[in-house]
Amino acid sequence: MIQEARKYQAFYTKSTPIVDYMVSKLSLKNDDKIFDPCGGDGVFVEAILDINEFANIDVCELNDNAFNILQDKFAKHPTVHIRQCDTLLDNDLFFNSGFGGIYDKIVANPPYGAWQDYEKRDKLKKLFPNLYAKETYALFLFRCIELLKNGGILSFITPDTFLNLHMHKAIRKHILTKTKIIELALFPSSFFPGINFGYANLSIITLQKSDSKTDSLSNHFRVVNGFSNVMQLSNTSDKQLKSFFFLQNDVLTNSDHAFFIADNSKVGESINKTKLKIGDIAACVTGFYSGDDKTFLQVNSPDLKNGKNYGLVVDNSINRDYQNIRDILDGIEGEKHFLPIVKGGNTKYLKPEGWFMNWSKEAVRHYRIDKKARFQNPQFYFKYGIGVPMISSSSITASLIENKLFDQSIVGIFPKDEKLTYYLLAFFNSPTCNKLIRIINPSANNPANYIKKIPFIMPDDKILDTIGSKVEEILQSIKTKSEYDRETEDEIYRLITGLYGF
Repeated sequence: MIQEARKYQAFYTKSTPIVDYMVSKLSLKNDDKIFDPCGGDGVFVEAILDINEFANIDVCELNDNAFNILQDKFAKHPTVHIRQCDTLLDNDLFFNSGFGGIYDKIVANPPYGAWQDYEKRDKLKKLFPNLYAKETYALFLFRCIELLKNGGILSFITPDTFLNLHMHKAIRKHILTKTKIIELALFPSSFFPGINFGYANLSIITLQKSDSKTDSLSNHFRVVNGFSNVMQLSNTSDKQLKSFFFLQNDVLTNSDHAFFIADNSKVGESINKTKLKIGDIAACVTGFYSGDDKTFLQVNSPDLKNGKNYGLVVDNSINRDYQNIRDILDGIEGEKHFLPIVKGGNTKYLKPEGWFMNWSKEAVRHYRIDKKARFQNPQFYFKYGIGVPMISSSSITASLIENKLFDQSIVGIFPKDEKLTYYLLAFFNSPTCNKLIRIINPSANNPANYIKKIPFIMPDDKILDTIGSKVEEILQSIKTKSEYDRETEDEIYRLITGLYGF
């Protein structure tokens, strides 16, 4: 059963408050035709039958065991019709969705990230050409919106990733232009105890099918978050919860139609209204990967964090004069062919040297042709810039890339105007930047394409010089004392807060 759950990503809705909340949002009527596209263990069907024992409910379920259980459980309910089918591929459902939908209400906890074999994935790409076919919940959401009658209501549990990630741009546009969002509740995945979804946060989206794009875009909807416990879903008017109200047309005009939900309205305004973005003033690129770090990467100390399984570099094999080698991208002749490389890790301003990459001519030839290696963006190797780790902890951090190699766990940021380097180094370590990136992309990842979207406000020369001087103080202090004055950093942050307003 556990293996089947992983295959289908069928994590059932065991939380009574969640089920009750979703069913209440449907505004059920006695004559409703209702659909559950992935029946699971039937908790939604049971909750609906508790309200109306004669409710007309269609259920689809692909999993053999779950299908058999559903048949047994609802054998005495003639108005509950259970079919074993794939909601995403079923011909009858395609036919019904093509004629404007047949259901008044739809409720589901669809599969999240269920693995599809390559044959099925190819079919899904053809059937849903604009959607991200690897993520099943978005496909279920699209299919079920199409199966709703005009005026019909849908309530779905989904990961909150559909709100911001670029890959879900198409489903956001479909929701914003084809439906009227009633409410969006955002809550931790920990509300499902004992299950690891691979997602930090989940959402329940309730929406109504609309036959008018104008009506859809003029709709105001409510977002509720700040839940501390699952019981608060029974009263979303609780004053301890946070509520935000949005006009769908405003969300549609956001970059990638993303939902920017921030406690401080100035953060959202900055993202939407600031014309310049980081991608306009700097190159943001992913770095190098050897394809086999255990073979090619070495450390200078056995005590280096995460370095115990790597070989120790010999000091006389480190090349300290590599910046003067004319054809450095072709590798280095001789014994001194190990170079420092900047890796991930949440260190501000300046990372101590600890990692060294084999950069011999033979090794570089291997990197260029090996299928696992990533010799990507080499024009930025050994340049002066800034490195932001792809994966951060609670806050984004940045450190200098001082003409070194940087690996794929780093996004290298190389300003078109070098005089901005110290300012950007300070900015990427600031609370202001952290607020912006967490609204643009709420996950802990910082891919290059999201960093490019961060608003950039050009400081005047006085502020630029002041921040530059203070960053230089911090860097010098780290080099000489391995620490820096926090008051100096706070002064920098106050200047950046003054520029952005938060």
